[in-house]
Amino acid sequence: MDNVKPHVPTELGTEKVFTLLVRYAVPAIIAMAAASTYNIIDSIFVGQGVGDMAISGMAVASPFMNLSTALGAMVGVGASTVISVRLGQGKYETAQQVLGNTISLNVIIGILFTAICLPLLDPILMLFGASEATLPYARDYMRVILIGNMITHSYFGLNAVLRSAGHPRTAMYCTFLTIILNTILDPLFIFTFKWGIEGAAWATILSQAVSLGVQLKLFSRKSELLHLRRGIYKLRADIVRQTLAIGLSPFLVNSCSCLVVLICNNRLLQFGGDMAIGAYGIVNRVLFFFITIVIGLIQGMQPIVGYNWGAHLNNRVWAVLRYGMIGGSIITTCAFLVAELIPGVVVQAFGAGPELTSLSEHGFRIIAALFPIVGIQMVIGNFFQSIGHAGKSIFLSLTRQLLFLIPLLALLPEWWGLDGVFWAMPASDIISFFVACGMLVWQMKHIKAHTPTEKAKG
Repeated sequence: MDNVKPHVPTELGTEKVFTLLVRYAVPAIIAMAAASTYNIIDSIFVGQGVGDMAISGMAVASPFMNLSTALGAMVGVGASTVISVRLGQGKYETAQQVLGNTISLNVIIGILFTAICLPLLDPILMLFGASEATLPYARDYMRVILIGNMITHSYFGLNAVLRSAGHPRTAMYCTFLTIILNTILDPLFIFTFKWGIEGAAWATILSQAVSLGVQLKLFSRKSELLHLRRGIYKLRADIVRQTLAIGLSPFLVNSCSCLVVLICNNRLLQFGGDMAIGAYGIVNRVLFFFITIVIGLIQGMQPIVGYNWGAHLNNRVWAVLRYGMIGGSIITTCAFLVAELIPGVVVQAFGAGPELTSLSEHGFRIIAALFPIVGIQMVIGNFFQSIGHAGKSIFLSLTRQLLFLIPLLALLPEWWGLDGVFWAMPASDIISFFVACGMLVWQMKHIKAHTPTEKAKG
């Protein structure tokens, strides 16, 4: 049945690569940037409606919530990659099975995560830094998030699959729908219904539930290449293994981010006090905005790379990679220019005082010193993920945040104090960049040596 040909997004293998990349990446970039911007707005609603301590409670809960979201993204990213490759190979029935397994996996993982974490919620939040004052807020927020965890997993998982199924704009619209509904429900639940921080959590879950309904309605259409039907939900060991192996890379990135934030905050507190932690918090939030744009670019690249890799159109694969590295570098270079030329303008937008502003500007310039190469390193790492080389992608994901940064955070501050904490980040960036480039060069030589002819030219 794999050779039965329904409607397939064949433009992935025929249309100009740059045009495709713009069509697929721009919606993802807009969605990621909007989602990043919304996180700031969400904090404003909670701060105005509940108070400063509630914001601290959300800050404690955020890494834990991100860990939960990362599980759903792990399934979604892995499944979308497998689907893209199978579509490129013409194995449409297998791609259909991946869709069904994606839904089943997200439901199972979502329920298990809730069942394990809900009884242990207080100890987990204390581990993430909750105090007696912030624990009630963090608990109220995360209890609701965990109750709706299965919805969150399924929403993120199917949104990734939408892009591989040839619907990047629909994926963007679902993200926009979630953001708009959340923005409407937040003040309604917090200010009108007086639900406090729990209102913010319910706004998040209900918004995702509506968007999930839109996704399921789309996948219910029999005219779609990938659509819901009987017989596709039973888990297949080969699909589960491939999906989780490929999706493990972004999950580890998010997990490592949580660990690095904990370690980094401890070193900042040791060598610079609370102000240093506040300064890093401001810098990290600004830089993360640019990182999310690169992630959007990568999400747009993934189905194009996966399809053409599966179809053995290597010239087109290299073209996507080349454009992706250029685009990633341009995005992170913009972050570098902001940090070096107008750091004060950005920092003052957060309402920081003179001491915090000065420290933030200083840290901003150091941390972003080599940021232009970060975009390239991210694109290369996710390129390996898109062609199904999960092990290499996982390794590159770990290098920048774990294998290099943590030892540097241990060593450099002992010599240079607070500046050593700041410089550990660009030092990790440059080492990771050279490792990624070396692996990419080797991979390209290996592929060319084992590919005497190509089915089509890019």
